Amino acid sequence: MAAVEPILVTGAAGFIGYHISRRLLEGGRAVVGIDNLNAYYDPKLKDARLAELAKFPGFRFIKLDLADRAGMAALFAEHKFPHVVHLAAQAGVRYSLIDPHAYIDSNLVGFTNILEGCRHNGCRHLLYASSSSIYGSNTRMPFSTHDNVDHPLSLYGATKKANEAMAHSYAHLFNLPTTGLRFFTVYGPWGRPDMAMWVFAKAIAAGEPIRLYNYGKMQRDFTYVDDVVESIERLVERPPAGNPGYDPSSPDPSSSSAPWRVYNVGNNNPVELLDVVDLLEKSIGKKAVRELAPMQPGDVPATYADVDDLMRDADFRPSTPIADGIAKFIEWYRAYHRL
Repeated sequence: MAAVEPILVTGAAGFIGYHISRRLLEGGRAVVGIDNLNAYYDPKLKDARLAELAKFPGFRFIKLDLADRAGMAALFAEHKFPHVVHLAAQAGVRYSLIDPHAYIDSNLVGFTNILEGCRHNGCRHLLYASSSSIYGSNTRMPFSTHDNVDHPLSLYGATKKANEAMAHSYAHLFNLPTTGLRFFTVYGPWGRPDMAMWVFAKAIAAGEPIRLYNYGKMQRDFTYVDDVVESIERLVERPPAGNPGYDPSSPDPSSSSAPWRVYNVGNNNPVELLDVVDLLEKSIGKKAVRELAPMQPGDVPATYADVDDLMRDADFRPSTPIADGIAKFIEWYRAYHRL
């Protein structure tokens, strides 16, 4: 009986990395997960996610930093991964104003090591996390992968745009099939403590004030993590081919003559932060203390995903209602914190 080919999931101790690893393992796939377990947020949460994954016999974890060139090369040489789901990155828009070098090391140097590993070891499909931050100062709604994305407003967004361009060069030069996934404000159980949903829930539960930027009028296309996982799982076995209709004299930013694609993964339904706070209050059973504040540097007032391409190619459209997703998140949050 042939051995099950392992899938590499980078950032396996992270939020989305944990969820896609679990889904693949539950489906009988073998997963090699890597993570550097850095202290950008509490490593205990990462350890708890890994403890859940360790219950599956098909899971192997390796502590490894993406920027470790020799370590990454050895990993790829050993396993010859047929599929790579690359989710590890230095995340966060605001933190990029504080420590820009962290983004260069992980998101650019680290991504180069991923591309080189795939190139030299027969990878059949690289899927990687991009971000809605790539749309930057674009104000045309909903955001479409067919729109220009040349004006990022944060270094984080700029590194994600760079990832898409780097992936295209490898798709073109080495025929490496690559798919970029522009995630829109993912939330849900096992989420990140630095993201709005967790920050707000913690403050409301503790009776502490929450700060709402853009005076609470900020709109985000909140996307439940199970919908993200479903999108990834459907696309893993669907590597892109070159678009035969691609016209280099009038290039479409979403496709190429090379085996390269990008997709929005969003709920296609922006929600105001004030409404999110209302739903959190209902689930927690406690009123929030609200502090309204102006916009912060690097932020955008709204995000809204056009997911028609995802629906066309993966036959799936994220659609979990925000009220349902928040209820599931708060149920997990209470259990995790033993509230």
